[in-house]
Amino acid sequence: MSDTAEMVVFWIFAVPLIAGAAGVIVARNPVNAAISLVVSFFFLAGIYILLTAHLLAFLQVLVYAGAIMVLFLFVIMLLTTKDEEYARGRVKLMQVGGAFGALGVLAVVVKAVSDLGPMPMRLVGPEFGTVKAVGRLLYTQYLLPFEATSLLLLVAIVGAVVVAKQRI
Repeated sequence: MSDTAEMVVFWIFAVPLIAGAAGVIVARNPVNAAISLVVSFFFLAGIYILLTAHLLAFLQVLVYAGAIMVLFLFVIMLLTTKDEEYARGRVKLMQVGGAFGALGVLAVVVKAVSDLGPMPMRLVGPEFGTVKAVGRLLYTQYLLPFEATSLLLLVAIVGAVVVAKQRI
């Protein structure tokens, strides 16, 4: 694929990805935020394909857009309250501070990316992104973070069930 075509395809995936991420932030209803997150996951998988990380793209769709989002929706449904709580309220000081903080982070990222300048594409080896290579890294070098993440998800599920039982 030529550089121009690759750039066009990148922007076709990047713009909806950013829109979906913004939808997660601004959505008042948690179910709508979760659906925006699923959309973001799919477009992120497209960017992974552009980076020749096909395994990561497959896992992004299978694990995150599938299993993890089912878990999120399950927890949301357990904890959801009435829709009146999501009605538009007045803007609070923390929301304004969060908006200024987000603008500050955006300014830092734009400055850092502009200082990098053009970077040549690095060729990857034939083992890059294969199941064997990812499995070797995941179960050797990154075993502790992998297990800690699974434990954290388990604690989150148990916590959601405990909180939901107290409301009944």
